[in-house]
Amino acid sequence: MDKNMHDRLVASEKRIKEIDELLLLPETSNDMKEFKKLNKERSALEPIVEKFNEWTYADLNKSDALVMCGDSDPEISQMGKEELKKNEALLEQIEEELRILLIPKDPNDGKDIIFEIKGAVGGDEANIFAGDLFRMYTRYCEAKGWRVKIVDESPTGLGGYSYVQFIVSGDDAYSRLKFESGVHRVQRVPKTEANGRIHTSTATVVVMPQVETNDVNINPVDLKVDRYRSQGAGGQNVNKTESAVRITHIPTGIVVSCQTEKSQIQNHEICLQMLASKLAQLEEEKKAATEAQYRSKIGSGDRNEKIRTYNYPQNRVTDHRIGFTIQQLDRVMDGDLDSIIDALINYDQEQKIAGHKDGLN
Repeated sequence: MDKNMHDRLVASEKRIKEIDELLLLPETSNDMKEFKKLNKERSALEPIVEKFNEWTYADLNKSDALVMCGDSDPEISQMGKEELKKNEALLEQIEEELRILLIPKDPNDGKDIIFEIKGAVGGDEANIFAGDLFRMYTRYCEAKGWRVKIVDESPTGLGGYSYVQFIVSGDDAYSRLKFESGVHRVQRVPKTEANGRIHTSTATVVVMPQVETNDVNINPVDLKVDRYRSQGAGGQNVNKTESAVRITHIPTGIVVSCQTEKSQIQNHEICLQMLASKLAQLEEEKKAATEAQYRSKIGSGDRNEKIRTYNYPQNRVTDHRIGFTIQQLDRVMDGDLDSIIDALINYDQEQKIAGHKDGLN
């Protein structure tokens, strides 16, 4: 293990002991915000320190094995060589696991998601494809036990959506789905095609971590609020009361809307939360641009880059960012996304371990 990595692990071990001492102090117990902050930091450090303890134990066993290797008794010496080989392999495995654990955590990984899918190039077929993507993600979320809540939608007559916005709530939701933002392309014979020709259409996907309203400074003076009657499926209140809400943030031109709740107040609160998330994302992009690091990237919701192709004739899905291809499109569209998502996460980790700070972000 190199010195820099070892020093970071020793520092983590020292810090968790400091936290344990701080948590025992009465002033910490009386400050709930500080108490939660320290516990959160400890939870992040605990797996690193536990894995470092495993490494330390294996390293001691390796030292003992080296001593046994030099023993004059051939049988003990042979046992030492076997133990040495076993512990060297174990140390290598643990070091690799530690490298991954030491990758700086994305602070948004534990947050819920605001998801947006829109039909893009391809007319009716693009909207149908947007609907297919919505069902794909919905089934994936259901398999993970995550909750999906539609907040706004514009369904089309052919079973698709010109746009659909929804919130995904659940453990690790953002960490699993944050690389889905971008342009998704489909190649297939559309339902609307009479001559059997393969068409190419696209839909855009945006994934944003949900941000609490009080985490972003929103001036009410900057908001234009419209109230209108809900459209489409939604219960008895549809077209009877002005429960739907649309908010325009005048300085940025960002528009959010929600019509799925029966209460105008609830729809208004959801709109503000969506607006806060969009403003936070916009601020992150501006910050990255100022630092000359901003580029078209997976997590930003950039609409100009094709990230994945769904080819129906070949039953193939290709993620162009990492050159990953799987011949199981039917299973993918049914919500079996783990193989693609795992490949993206592994690539992102490899890039960060190799010293590429941004990884796939």
